[in-house]
Amino acid sequence: MEQQKLPNVTTGLILGIVSFVCCCVSSGIGGILMSGIAFFLLRKDERTYASNPELYSNFSQLKTAKIIAIIGLVVGAITLIWTIYSIQKMGGIDAYMEQVRQMMEQFGE
Repeated sequence: MEQQKLPNVTTGLILGIVSFVCCCVSSGIGGILMSGIAFFLLRKDERTYASNPELYSNFSQLKTAKIIAIIGLVVGAITLIWTIYSIQKMGGIDAYMEQVRQMMEQFGE
């Protein structure tokens, strides 16, 4: 019988990689969201593989994508915790937004 590829491995891999970029852009929330979706899809493929392992050929890619998704989840959580800590340290959300506005003006010039 010809071996098939697991359906969500490529999507999970792409979402795991995108989660690193989203960690930087969205203060960790986007990274957690993207890697969480990737992890969910990959868990579904793991169950599919476990039901009939000899039918599928890309289990090593599944493991790689799962590791990337877990790393993205951890980096997103650390980034989110750091952002919350920074906001708290600055004196609240108003001071944080003022600093962000000043930085945007500085880069805009």
